[in-house]
Amino acid sequence: KLEEGVNGRIFIHPPQGATEDVDTVYEVCRPQYGIPSSARALHLTLSKWFKDQGFTTAGFEDSVWVREAGGKFEHRLVVSAHIDDTLMACDSLATLTAFKHEFLTRFEGTDEGEVTTYLRCKLIRDRAQRTILFRQAVYAKKILQLYGAWDQPTVRTPLEAGIRLSKADSPEVADPVLHR
Repeated sequence: KLEEGVNGRIFIHPPQGATEDVDTVYEVCRPQYGIPSSARALHLTLSKWFKDQGFTTAGFEDSVWVREAGGKFEHRLVVSAHIDDTLMACDSLATLTAFKHEFLTRFEGTDEGEVTTYLRCKLIRDRAQRTILFRQAVYAKKILQLYGAWDQPTVRTPLEAGIRLSKADSPEVADPVLHR
């Protein structure tokens, strides 16, 4: 691969075994999976499409889009995207199904069904209590093992074990620098 970003364009050499002359290079006309700029290109494409569909970004978070109820979708939709992993939420299964169909008509992808993991977090849903819990235990263990800290002794934290924090314990407006 040649240097990326020559006047904003990407060039690559032909793959091994190709019959082209050794001095031949190809220009990449659209980002391919795995090229550093492909994630940004996908984000820009998603952002434009979501905006065209009536979505707005959620506060200072550029990768979460919200579409309020009304128009072709009767219920509020929330979509989060991280590179090519997309999480969609809606309080109406019919609205969510219709939106997913429209989304997958425009973008190549698959519907993996109900979410059990997202971004290496385990998602635990209690429908009766109307709660969702994210657990990062597997990811945290992997990181601690990677850096040789898994077997280190634990230290006390400033909170007592079992303390539950609530929304009332948080500031009304999140600091976008601190919570980025």
